[in-house]
Amino acid sequence: MTASQERYIVSDLLRVMERLRDPDTGCPWDVAQTFATIVPSTLEECYELAAAIEQKDYPHVAEELGDVLFQVIFYAQMGAEQKLFSFNDVVHSLVEKLLRRHPHVFKDGDIEGLVIQATSLEQVADTWEAIKQEERNEKRQTGLLADVPQALAALPRAQKLQKRAATAGFDWDSPVEVLAKLQEELGELQAAVSAKSFDSIEDEMGDVLFTCVNLARHLRVDAEASLRRSCTKFEIRFKTMEALAEERDSRLQGMNSQSLEALWEEVKQRLRDPG
Repeated sequence: MTASQERYIVSDLLRVMERLRDPDTGCPWDVAQTFATIVPSTLEECYELAAAIEQKDYPHVAEELGDVLFQVIFYAQMGAEQKLFSFNDVVHSLVEKLLRRHPHVFKDGDIEGLVIQATSLEQVADTWEAIKQEERNEKRQTGLLADVPQALAALPRAQKLQKRAATAGFDWDSPVEVLAKLQEELGELQAAVSAKSFDSIEDEMGDVLFTCVNLARHLRVDAEASLRRSCTKFEIRFKTMEALAEERDSRLQGMNSQSLEALWEEVKQRLRDPG
């Protein structure tokens, strides 16, 4: 595309996808894919988008958003080929849902309908959950936890399960109570470790992690984002350790535990006070 040509739009993307999936003239890899085989790519693209956002690399964010959009287009093309649904069905379903779930913005479900009175965040949350419950009832999903996806990563799934249970009043009253529960779970984990029972260790370790997610929720911290932040911090510190060791004609693999700990503390201090 030359500078004088118009920029590509969604219809061009849909046509590119259609061409890629053409059984005679398309790309063999794209043609071979199914709904199931694309899922790992979808998850990977979402994580890459999250990483770009965390790094505030906004040109890269735009690129990663394109990759995520391509996943949607890919599924829509396969849906159309199997006469299951089309891209227009995806858009219609999404707009319909957004209008239904935001009655405080769209009066009478009309895109241009204005709601004059202000709505608080608490009212929005209450309305949202009430609407979600109506949707579950329509799908005959009567339990509060019925539509929490099994395929969610464990941390966000734990958070969603806990948040949903809290709407029924099944929750701690304060972070202090959750901290006490965490201490109790750590004690049970220690007992399992002492008993050398792998099954019990795995079970109690899960309880500790589940309680940590509960604590994060009560502290208004997203558990996944918090852990990703710690992973990034660890990665930076460890790479700095490697660089320092190399500067000193050494390698981490050859150091004893005391030397490694001393280097770790040095790196922490350097990164805390780079001057």
